[in-house]
Amino acid sequence: MAEKITMPKLGFDMAEGTLVRWVIQEGGEVNKGAILAEIETDKATVEVESTHSGVLHKHLVKEGDIIPVGDPIAIIGEAGEDIPEELLTEGAGAEQERKAEAEAEPTEEKTAAVTDKVEPELPVEEAEEGQLPGGLRASPVARRMAEEHDLDLSKIEGSGPSGRIVKKDVEAWLVLPAKPEAPAGEEPVAEAKPAEAKAPALMPALAPVGPPPPDEEVPLTRLRSIIARRMTEARQRVPHFYVTHEYDMAPLLELRAQVNQLLPKEEKISVNDFIVKATALALRQFPNLNASFAEDKIVRHGQVNVGVAVAVPDGLLTVVCQDTDRKPVRQIAVEVASMVNRAREGRVKNDDIQGSTFSVSNMGMFDVDHFIAIINPPEAAILAVGSAKEVPVVVNGELTVGTRMKATLSVDHRVSDGVEAARFMQALADYLEEPMRLLL
Repeated sequence: MAEKITMPKLGFDMAEGTLVRWVIQEGGEVNKGAILAEIETDKATVEVESTHSGVLHKHLVKEGDIIPVGDPIAIIGEAGEDIPEELLTEGAGAEQERKAEAEAEPTEEKTAAVTDKVEPELPVEEAEEGQLPGGLRASPVARRMAEEHDLDLSKIEGSGPSGRIVKKDVEAWLVLPAKPEAPAGEEPVAEAKPAEAKAPALMPALAPVGPPPPDEEVPLTRLRSIIARRMTEARQRVPHFYVTHEYDMAPLLELRAQVNQLLPKEEKISVNDFIVKATALALRQFPNLNASFAEDKIVRHGQVNVGVAVAVPDGLLTVVCQDTDRKPVRQIAVEVASMVNRAREGRVKNDDIQGSTFSVSNMGMFDVDHFIAIINPPEAAILAVGSAKEVPVVVNGELTVGTRMKATLSVDHRVSDGVEAARFMQALADYLEEPMRLLL
């Protein structure tokens, strides 16, 4: 029996998505769980899995189309099956209706309703086809990134359908090494700072010469707009309080070094992997912190799904390790590393970013002493982790050198209180300061 595949909801506040690429073409066989298409959301390009097995009879939308959540995008059925005409035309009809609505002159009410979820208005030809002057084709994210980095898209070779320039093409251009045409022995000038490049050593600042540059207005990206809106709502609606604790990290660092000597390079465990595991185990003891506030009740989640904040070009994305408390540290390390790589490549899967019940934000790699994070609704708490540093400490009345790390817990005061948060931080110390518990 023929089944409709609809545009999935790939985020808490997703309303629509752009179909970037069909992975399986019409007439191709499809297995349940196979990658069907790539969908571009406000946050990332997500690989969408098929929910049915059979033959892909019809694409109901084209690559580059913007489709609301729930609209049909494809028909999957059995080989040789006759597909009802109403199924084959439903997607096309919906697309025509959207185009007709888009061409109508917007009212003030409509304009106000969409300003927080769509990009600045583009010419009709560009919005529908992703086509720029001269026949150049580029995705919305690629155009946005090019504008932010002042890049000429005509110099970038597209890898998408019909030569369409997509996000990964711009990212690849940004991190290109020295250009091959540079004369031997001469350092070429980088066109843009690599997104993930290590910050160079600081040089003494020279006094500026001439008049200052004019003010620059930088339009918000869709991801930055979503972050701005959700974090503002979180600060206004969620009563935060904070608890900071300092941990002795010397035992954990020593154990990590011993464990990593036995593991292949691609499976080595980071300090953050241990912290994520320790957090999950501590949450078992404090279900109020693995919860959500729901107006007239508190929902304590049965699963412990720890989200890990990841820096991406336009902001932050949280990838989620499902059932974190039930997995060994080694498995957590492999899964989180895979999800982080996909997030930075803009190719996350739906399961990578859904269902977190608690979040960890770690800026220790940036030599941050400590910081405070904003709760990510509907979660009730988030842990902000700083650097593990050698510092002077007093042990048994004597001054010595120790390795210490500060972490700050932000908590929704509607769900929990200070004493419970403090006890959670003490429970976390039991695991971090006696790390063998994390391997048992």
